[in-house]
Amino acid sequence: MSTRLPRRRGRAAVVTTALAALLLAGSAPVAQADEIPLALGHRLVDHYEGAPATARPLPGAGPAQHPYLAPNGRSGMHADGAGSGTHPYPAPLGRKPEVTSEQIAPVGGECATATFDAGGRLVTVCGTFTGFLLKLLDPRTLDTLAEHELPQRSSTVEAVTRLDFGKIFKDTSGGAYFYLDDRDRVVLADSRQHVLRIAHGQKADGSWEFTVENDWDLTPLVPHDCVSWTNLFPDGECDPVTSVMPDWDGRIWWVTRLGRVGTVDPATGTPRAIRLDGEEIQNSFSVAEDGVSIVTDHALYSFRAGDDGTPEVVWREEYDRGTGTKPGSVNQGSGTTPDLFGSRDAYVAITDNADDRMNVLVYRRGADVPAEERLVCEVPVFRSGASTTDNSLISWGDSLVVENNYGYENPSSLGFGRSVTGGATRIDVRADGSGCDVVWESDVRSPSTVPKLSTANGLLYFYEKRPSNLGIDAWYLTAVDFRTGGRVFSRFTGTGLAYNNNWAPITLGPDGTAYVGVFNGIVAVRDTA
Repeated sequence: MSTRLPRRRGRAAVVTTALAALLLAGSAPVAQADEIPLALGHRLVDHYEGAPATARPLPGAGPAQHPYLAPNGRSGMHADGAGSGTHPYPAPLGRKPEVTSEQIAPVGGECATATFDAGGRLVTVCGTFTGFLLKLLDPRTLDTLAEHELPQRSSTVEAVTRLDFGKIFKDTSGGAYFYLDDRDRVVLADSRQHVLRIAHGQKADGSWEFTVENDWDLTPLVPHDCVSWTNLFPDGECDPVTSVMPDWDGRIWWVTRLGRVGTVDPATGTPRAIRLDGEEIQNSFSVAEDGVSIVTDHALYSFRAGDDGTPEVVWREEYDRGTGTKPGSVNQGSGTTPDLFGSRDAYVAITDNADDRMNVLVYRRGADVPAEERLVCEVPVFRSGASTTDNSLISWGDSLVVENNYGYENPSSLGFGRSVTGGATRIDVRADGSGCDVVWESDVRSPSTVPKLSTANGLLYFYEKRPSNLGIDAWYLTAVDFRTGGRVFSRFTGTGLAYNNNWAPITLGPDGTAYVGVFNGIVAVRDTA
């Protein structure tokens, strides 16, 4: 059993009162990284389990490269426009892996979506109690090279003034979902209901900076009477923008929590939108050459843009949304971003919210598919009464991998050695498209991460927390064999609330490093042998 000592002594990461959080959690200066402090118990747990793996690249090809996104594996939370959750890069094989981290703020600071520019630098958005920070990080040292402040979300103000911190942990707006375009520019929607396009570059003195190139105002189409420090009791409607993605023509699509689906033409700045009455959108969405796939808390949609850019429904499929929100879900509906996949690029997959056991649903994508032939399969997964996910599926070829988040509500759910039911399952669509089969089931306990697959080595990566009779909250990067579902190795990353990822994904970098956004910042795991 080995131990890991911080590079320099960190301040204790203790959640105190809301006022203290606000006083402490300012944006960090552009400077060297401080390690995230370890909580008690880190010397009492194994720091490495299993054995090093041998890379076994997966056959087949990844999703088609989107012409307006950074190369596949570098462009967003789900790695590419199709939402595959796969990276074409090698990743840790468990060969003497080391762990480093950056503490973004004394309290909070989670870095969710991570992308990589052409130079391999990390571009990420990190949330603090005073607002979101767009940051450029050195991929090896995690030092901050540049940062840009984004407006504070209304959910943060509500959480502090009404002492309801659950609002923060289930808010997917304000820039948490963003993408890196084909020119290494960040495109995001901020909490003012504006879409921003932000470039970064090096100045004459060698330092880096972000520059806002475009600012498109959506407020003519989106209600924006939101809670703020100067508007604590608004009497109008607030509809936060949750995600943005480009289509194959370069048009920027956006969605709101209350069911608005819209576009912005970058050439003219003209926004267009429709409303899906009575439906919510909490997840991101996926795009391919044949259209835009969006899931609400009622149905899965395929969209295209009309001649003037107004979204048009191509087809719609309702699913079983259950009778309530499960512990482990953000709302009453599918928790997945649609996966556009298949060896012939013919399918789209989501999960439903059926009461007893959640189902993985696979549909045929074509616009001319008869309604009775749209559904390929409906596969129940995980244990009766303990089955849900709020993270995207992984897709490769005709295969899907789904994890179980049942029992995770927010970081407080897992204190004092507690964990979730857990589980992961691989499902394959039959070669003739006649249905789907379960290939394997794993007992990995990944409470809330977006897992990833390295197609260069054949390993799946989960962020795991197991129950502890000693009450130790230890977190691990765990690798699972994609072919068999067998555990390969686990590397300890840290202990305590500060290391809880709280819905942030694992991201596999071009240099072979695995990154995990955690409550207090970001963690990196890389092989040293």
